Amino acid sequence: MSGREAPAEGAARKPPSRFQAGWARWVAAFAEHVYASTKVVGREHVPRSGPAILAGNHTGLVDGPVVLGASPRGVHFIMKPSLGRGLGGLILRAAGQVALADAGGHEALRTCLALLERGQVVGIFPEGTRGDGRMLRIHPGVAWLAVNSGAPVIPFACLGTRHQGEGASHFPPPRRRIHVSFGPALRLELDPAAARRQRIAAAIEQIGPGLAAHVAAAVAASGVALPRDTGRETK
Repeated sequence: MSGREAPAEGAARKPPSRFQAGWARWVAAFAEHVYASTKVVGREHVPRSGPAILAGNHTGLVDGPVVLGASPRGVHFIMKPSLGRGLGGLILRAAGQVALADAGGHEALRTCLALLERGQVVGIFPEGTRGDGRMLRIHPGVAWLAVNSGAPVIPFACLGTRHQGEGASHFPPPRRRIHVSFGPALRLELDPAAARRQRIAAAIEQIGPGLAAHVAAAVAASGVALPRDTGRETK
C-alpha cells in the first residue's frame, strides 16, 4: 500500500466487520503456531479497545497472516490488488482484509479510515512492497491515516518469514523460526495549528525513523536477521 497522494473526497466502500477479522485472527494464530515456530513479544502495546494502526516491515509472503495471528485483536490489513482476486481474494475479503482497488490506494485508505472511526484495528506495510524490511523508505498512507483518524501508530517487526536468497513470494517451510515484536505507540509531535498537508509531512518524517528503529531493535533482541536482498531477484 503506497498512498502516495491524499485520497480525493468520496465515499468509502462498506467497511468489513470486526467479526471477520476476529475469526481470521484465530485461524492465523492456530496456523502459525502449528505450522511455524512463532514467538511474539509486546502484545501489551496493542490497545485492547479503540482504534489503532499497526505498521511494520514487509519481507515475505506470509507477513500479513503472521502479524494477524500474533495480534491480540483482529486486524484489517491493506493488501495489494493481486491478492484480492480469485478464490484467494474472496477468502481474504471474507477475513476482513482490504484490497487496493485503484492506483493510488485512495478507496482503500478511506475504507480503513472508516474502520478506525469505528474503533477497529488497521494494519499497513508502509514500505509498499516486500523487500529487505529495513524500513528505510515509507509511503505516506500510514501518516494520512494517523493524522486523519488520530489513532496511535503501533510499530511491529515481523522477522524470519523470508531468508536471504529466498524469493519475495517464497512460502516458508514447516517449523520456520519466526519472531513478531510489537512496540509502544510512536509519539508524534504535530502542530495542531498547521495545515493537514503539513501535519502529514511531519508525521512521515517521524514515523519512518520510528519504524526503522523498532525493526533494528527487534533484530538485535531476537537474533533473527533480516534478508540482505529484496527477494525480487530470486527466481
